[in-house]
Amino acid sequence: MSIEQLARAVDLLDNQVGHWTPARWRDQGEPLHKLIQRLADQAADLSGAPRRDVPRLSDLALPDQLKVVVADLAAAAPPDEITSAAADEIAALRHTLT
Repeated sequence: MSIEQLARAVDLLDNQVGHWTPARWRDQGEPLHKLIQRLADQAADLSGAPRRDVPRLSDLALPDQLKVVVADLAAAAPPDEITSAAADEIAALRHTLT
């Protein structure tokens, strides 16, 4: 899977949740934050950087945090299996969010 396909998965998720209210984020933001942390850890591992906790700045910032972490992952030149797994995880999360 290409980086472009991974970026597309992020865009689809962003389009799905970009209009959410703070109340809705409070109810469903935690799974997205956990996904962001996993992707950040993968990017750190691939680039040889230390793992760091991704702060939960604001529920409304989660889609932007996902974009930043995916950009970091892409910059680390992941192998196809990691890119594919990340896109699959994002797609699976999209289907669980209501």
